[in-house]
Amino acid sequence: MIKTRLLALPLLALAPLMLAACDDAATTDGAGARGEPLPAVAPPAGQQWTNVVTITPEGGYMMGNPDAPLKLVEYASHTCGACANFAKTGKEPLKNKYVASGTVSFEQREIFLNPFDAVIATLAQCGAKEQFQPLSDEVWQNLETVFTGLQGNPQAVQAAGALPLNQRFVAIGEATGLLEFFAARGLSADQGRACLADTTKIEALVKSVEANQAKDKVTGTPTFFLNGQRVEGTTWDVLEPALQRAGAR
Repeated sequence: MIKTRLLALPLLALAPLMLAACDDAATTDGAGARGEPLPAVAPPAGQQWTNVVTITPEGGYMMGNPDAPLKLVEYASHTCGACANFAKTGKEPLKNKYVASGTVSFEQREIFLNPFDAVIATLAQCGAKEQFQPLSDEVWQNLETVFTGLQGNPQAVQAAGALPLNQRFVAIGEATGLLEFFAARGLSADQGRACLADTTKIEALVKSVEANQAKDKVTGTPTFFLNGQRVEGTTWDVLEPALQRAGAR
């Protein structure tokens, strides 16, 4: 059984740090000149690009035209306040204006700041692939409620963290209210428990996440890449000009 650094970390020691652990810096690189507009790409008959989801070789969930000329990747943590800010301010225009045009695809990849991230990501990935990003956005839209659950029952969380791996994540999901949170959004508690009991899959997920983070030298969340180049900023008012300079409209 793979023993990863993340799965060995104590849960409670990380809980007070989660809001400060991600990168809230709103750095900008200026609007700059706009590039020539890229022509829109029609989706397959009867479909919309915002409903087309592909799981990439890196394990990310990509929304939109798989062959889009502009490929935006976000490395994000579900317990990151700056990621929540992007979800609240940038996701709708990104999807409805740019992804919908077929010129931009948007891929979300995981970063785990703490073991809770692994539990949340496992639940978000538990259902149909088309539900992953909507469920992630539900977490970010309700992050205060999620944090209340994560920090509201420390004794039960501590006890869960001491259980064997094949019991640990189900117990964490119950103690933190995460199973209930996702059940209210369409993922049944039984389905959630089954996914959280699949420790082989969770360990593979953690290993993949850690490999991606090391490969792309990601040190904070959110971190964005556009066509493989790091975007120097974390907010929509930085990302949109970067997309427009590349030709998105």
